[in-house]
Amino acid sequence: MNGALHNKTVIITGASSGIGLACAEAFARQGASLVLGARRYVDLCAISQSLEVRYGIRAVAVQCDVANEMDCRALVQQAVTTFGGVDVLVNNAGVSMRALFADLDLSVLRRLMDVNFWGTVYCTKYAIGELLRSKGSVVAVSSIAGYRGLPGRTGYSASKFAIHGFMESLRVENLKTGLHVMLACPGFTASNIRQTALDAAGSAHGETSMDEDKMMTAEEVAGRIVQGVLRRKRALVMTRQGKLAVLMNKLLPAWVDKQVYKLFAKEKNPLVK
Repeated sequence: MNGALHNKTVIITGASSGIGLACAEAFARQGASLVLGARRYVDLCAISQSLEVRYGIRAVAVQCDVANEMDCRALVQQAVTTFGGVDVLVNNAGVSMRALFADLDLSVLRRLMDVNFWGTVYCTKYAIGELLRSKGSVVAVSSIAGYRGLPGRTGYSASKFAIHGFMESLRVENLKTGLHVMLACPGFTASNIRQTALDAAGSAHGETSMDEDKMMTAEEVAGRIVQGVLRRKRALVMTRQGKLAVLMNKLLPAWVDKQVYKLFAKEKNPLVK
């Protein structure tokens, strides 16, 4: 299906690393024109130039902190100015955390909501007119943490639950407009999100608390997101473990509480023991 998105314009936030970078590559492979947003502008420019050379597509880098509403507006405007519209918006930018709520500075929760939830809302708000015109796709890269709360991740889980509510409401509002709304929920993915996860005081941990070798790759996640867009899927829960967790959380939530506790008690330097 290479080239399936030729002449389509795709905006990707958080595109300088991890799943966002892998999505940029995967959409470029399909022939899409790209508008890439991230805070690391120099890295983003190098990525855009590389994708243009390797895939013969056009890619524009835009410095963007999605927690800043005007940055999100400028990101979408750049897509419209350069390419004439927007066909796909991938709300990928996000930050995680790792701390018990009792120890947590509330500024950490605000930062999580500002980036994960409000970043998704801002970008979607400024892109919605173009997406309705193109009958395009809006995607939110979420998590199993959006279906069930995880210990040590109160802010992260809260932000993902909020995204799920927002996207589900948006989907129902647009059942008859042709807008495609998709939640993408990877399992644990090998990326830098755990290294950059915020601690109780709001500083980056700088190391992962899990075995990254046993996780999904960012490239696998990106490939599934692209296919989900092409097939206009409603939601992607990408692992067997994730699908089981979502199902069992509906049927036996108290049992799932215990299983989640046991899983996170096996982390490096666990917060629950």
